[in-house]
Amino acid sequence: MLVALGLGVDLDIAQAGSKIAFTSDRDGNNEIYAMNADGTDQTNISNNAASDFSASWSPDGSKVAFVSDRDGNYEIYVANADGTSQTNVSNHPSFDCCIPSWSPDGTQIAFASNRGGGNWEIFVMNADGTNQVALTANSGADWFPAWSPDGSQIAFASNNTDWEIYVMNADGTNQVRLTNNPATDWFPSWSPDG
Repeated sequence: MLVALGLGVDLDIAQAGSKIAFTSDRDGNNEIYAMNADGTDQTNISNNAASDFSASWSPDGSKVAFVSDRDGNYEIYVANADGTSQTNVSNHPSFDCCIPSWSPDGTQIAFASNRGGGNWEIFVMNADGTNQVALTANSGADWFPAWSPDGSQIAFASNNTDWEIYVMNADGTNQVRLTNNPATDWFPSWSPDG
């Protein structure tokens, strides 16, 4: 089961089993680190001069997705849990970012991108980067997708009016606003039982 907490660029934590991935700038720029659940064996697994952040473990803990600007704009990368085989899977000239979210079966990744004419929308792609499809086409920005534990829905934040939490089917249909508050509501996260 994936547990994720995102608080901007400064702190992003993802946990899979007994390992925790997090963002740290202790090396002078944002890097993805992994450590044991007790805090031991803290290791830089992205190890790149660019800014790497927003780590998200695959459900089986074998891979980690993260955001990097090493190609000149923000892209979604996937690497093995030890940091090897880092691959740009979104590979688009627009910005792709904002806490990539794995589907519960590990076959897809949801993410936000401004490739839709500059407006931020929620996209989904296969874990290898193929079959990239827009799920939203809203007037406001849509960010921070989060898959439901059963894989049938995706929660996200949207500022169609102000920042609110929405949920939609995994194919982008049936978008429903869940919150209605003038304050900022974002970073949705599902309970383990959905």
